[in-house]
Amino acid sequence: MQVSDQKVVTLNYVLKDDEGNTMDASQDGTFSYLHGAQNIIPGLENALTGKQPGDTFSVAIPAAEAYGERDPGRIQAVPREMFPADIDIQPGMQFQAQGPEGQTMMVTVAEVREDVVVVDGNHPLAGVALNFEVEVVDVRDATAEELAHGHVHG
Repeated sequence: MQVSDQKVVTLNYVLKDDEGNTMDASQDGTFSYLHGAQNIIPGLENALTGKQPGDTFSVAIPAAEAYGERDPGRIQAVPREMFPADIDIQPGMQFQAQGPEGQTMMVTVAEVREDVVVVDGNHPLAGVALNFEVEVVDVRDATAEELAHGHVHG
């Protein structure tokens, strides 16, 4: 069975940056996603279309087809009083924030000043090209419940 929309795909993969450093890996046959439901980055989903169990391949995904380019407009200074007073805020810490349309989003502390905290709403991998080594382990039809919920169950 080939990878196509409405199929559950199980992968083994290793993710590396452009310098060859391993950033993430799943090699035990437990990573599954619903193809066509935007559960994984677009560039990888496109590269998987048409593959079948047993296929192995390498693919370089440009930032624009992964987590997007870095957007300087997503970096802003927030008054220090917007953060809990009992927490020692440090660069690299992450917090949930409310986005401009009311959506919940993660922000990363970029800088701490006396009266403001500079936060970055970009995904940590925005602007980064991603390099995958992939093995397609299994492809199956999604259940009606998985299709209704838009993700894999079990």
